[in-house]
Amino acid sequence: MKEKKFNLLLFLSVLAISIFGLIMIYSASYIWAEYKFQDPFKFVKNQGLFFLIGVILMIFISKIDFHLYHKHANKILGLCILLLILVLIPGIGTVRNGSRSWFGIGSFGIQPSEFTKLGLIIFTSKYLCKNEKDMKSVKRGVLPILGLTLSIFALIMLQPDFGTGTIIVMTIIGILFVGGVNFKFFFKIGIVGVVGIVCLIAIAPYRLARILSFLDPWKDPLGSGFQIIQSLYAIGPGGLFGLGFGNSIQKHFYLPEPQTDFIFSIISEEFGFLGVLIVASLFLCIIVSGFKISHESSDLFGKYLAFGIIFQLSFQAILNLCVVVGLIPVTGVTLPFLSYGGSSLLITLCSMGVVLNISRGNRK
Repeated sequence: MKEKKFNLLLFLSVLAISIFGLIMIYSASYIWAEYKFQDPFKFVKNQGLFFLIGVILMIFISKIDFHLYHKHANKILGLCILLLILVLIPGIGTVRNGSRSWFGIGSFGIQPSEFTKLGLIIFTSKYLCKNEKDMKSVKRGVLPILGLTLSIFALIMLQPDFGTGTIIVMTIIGILFVGGVNFKFFFKIGIVGVVGIVCLIAIAPYRLARILSFLDPWKDPLGSGFQIIQSLYAIGPGGLFGLGFGNSIQKHFYLPEPQTDFIFSIISEEFGFLGVLIVASLFLCIIVSGFKISHESSDLFGKYLAFGIIFQLSFQAILNLCVVVGLIPVTGVTLPFLSYGGSSLLITLCSMGVVLNISRGNRK
């Protein structure tokens, strides 16, 4: 039987936005890289290596039957949880930007929470298939998977990494929603979630500082409000076509590490509304194609798996963009495909490989 081709639009959109991300990482980072490492290509070379490995893995994974993940879901999640525990141990995990979230390998860093995102989606998709009849019951169906998710959230908060933890929790809630859980439950858990967030903010002064700087960044323009002010200074002058590639002003040591969380600010500054439109169009192609693959999948596990991966990607992208334009407080969440971060790009490309494989089995 002839093998079906995967979704070409999704594949090309992923390639295009990833390559554009490499170009913008170079533009955003070369001044800082030259100053700190005497190598203007430092960051783009690191990201480029992960990009090449990620694309190879994406193509390879697109040929692997996604049912294999159903079979090994428990082992995959177990390994992810083990890595989350190991990274907390001094001497094994390394501290970067105040969080013990990394395994240091030479000049590279691997973030186990990125792998946990995908591992938990796989496990939850299997759980929903196996316990489909119990999902109407909060006690028998919802609480076990929600308890597991919150336990993983707690491990990630010990690093601490509130942004990644939030993405994981919201992704699982999204999958549970399409899995047929009673809508009233989400209203109740929303209230609990708000109370929990308030408590997390209250016990961590730096989170409260981020909230206050969000409400009035000019109250502390050289401290907690500095990033968002510089981000808006980058977005503002962009206009229709921007200042031109490489001509950003804010990357000249104004916006801290612009190649990471705030790379969209540099895109807006250098390419203006046109750049914003390009990025939005590529994300839209990826998201619409992914949800279409989920909707058309005749396999329940594949349906949940594709939905969870694309929902997580969508939520993370929206969260990052809201931060960059000052709609919500700074969370430290990267922009998928575009922000500098090897493990983030690698696992995102691998996830796209899984979705591409699911698309092979769709009849339409």
